[in-house]
Amino acid sequence: MKNTLLGSLYLSLAASIWGGMYVVVKVVVDVVPPLELVWFRYVIAIFALLIIGVVTKQSWRIGKRDWLLLFMIGLIGNTVSIVTQEVGTMLSTAQMGAIITSTTPAFMVLFARIILKEKITFKKAISIILATIGVCMIVGNTNIDSSHQLGGVSLLIAALTWSLMSVLIKRVPEQYSQIVVTSYAILVAIALLTPFTINRLTELDFQAMMHPSIWAGLLYLGVISTACGFLLWNRGLQMLNASSGGLFFFFQPIVGTFLGWLLLGEQIGLSFWIGTLLIFIGVLLVIREE
Repeated sequence: MKNTLLGSLYLSLAASIWGGMYVVVKVVVDVVPPLELVWFRYVIAIFALLIIGVVTKQSWRIGKRDWLLLFMIGLIGNTVSIVTQEVGTMLSTAQMGAIITSTTPAFMVLFARIILKEKITFKKAISIILATIGVCMIVGNTNIDSSHQLGGVSLLIAALTWSLMSVLIKRVPEQYSQIVVTSYAILVAIALLTPFTINRLTELDFQAMMHPSIWAGLLYLGVISTACGFLLWNRGLQMLNASSGGLFFFFQPIVGTFLGWLLLGEQIGLSFWIGTLLIFIGVLLVIREE
């Protein structure tokens, strides 16, 4: 039960951190394009993770048979998913991002069934249905413009690949520190993205990037959203089964919508609070089942 509560806390914190990410990305992406933005996120994050790893004296040794798994996690989750997420957010809206990425838990249940042979219990099914209805109530007032279709496709790819990566995390042996696993996955992403970004960096408006809102946003995305968020998410998934852990992803639109109201003056009504209640009920069902 202790592991269940800790895992639930880690996953809730990670999803809440990512809820604030959409507001930040919408501000920063106007100055730093999606591909370069992801690259900067990871460079900042890897410095933070290496410092944490050195201070806590982590063992960086990985068995040969596990390198392919770490590479796939870095490719699928840290590269394809995050790039398509940033592109989708740029081409659409934060609200649309919340709608589409809320399909992640359902995809996680599917991948967990196929890859990990996890059973889809009645309570899990009810939990996902309640939480999905809750998300739809929170962000369901958004009218999806046809011009945002490409962004929607990109966000759907992000949701699919993130779900697959989250299930693959369960295949990583538990003796490896999540600091080390996350660091190697991010290094894979940096290695894959650098050839595509290195020549584009000179085209950036570095004067605009020195604005407090931009460099503060980059620090948030690198240290908090990437380094801390990935660590919390990966650790939480190891404490719960993948299909249950995915449900905590629904905290992301709650926080995103709330911050949109608090910081951007967007309106929220009764549907937000009812939707939030349904999500919490769905999560509580999972915790009780675990």
